[in-house]
Amino acid sequence: MQPSSILCRAQEAAQRSRAAAATLDNVRRQAIKAADAWAKEAIDAEQRETRLARSRIVAGEAAGRRAALGMVDDKAENDDDIDDGSDFPDVEAMED
Repeated sequence: MQPSSILCRAQEAAQRSRAAAATLDNVRRQAIKAADAWAKEAIDAEQRETRLARSRIVAGEAAGRRAALGMVDDKAENDDDIDDGSDFPDVEAMED
């Protein structure tokens, strides 16, 4: 599971706060490095979220165009896609 941009920004802020309050230099440096890492992860998460939103919009528009043209999903009309178990040989028939 990938973290959301909101979580990443919250973690970044927590690490920056920790760095500001640190009295030890090594603790401050590590907190700054962690905050920088969370900032990079937040940027990646924002890009993922933007791509996902854009792809949902495009998919919705495509579905709307198909509906407007009266087109239906092939799988919905195809009775062969219904799983009635006919894809597998009948065990009883094989035993006879």
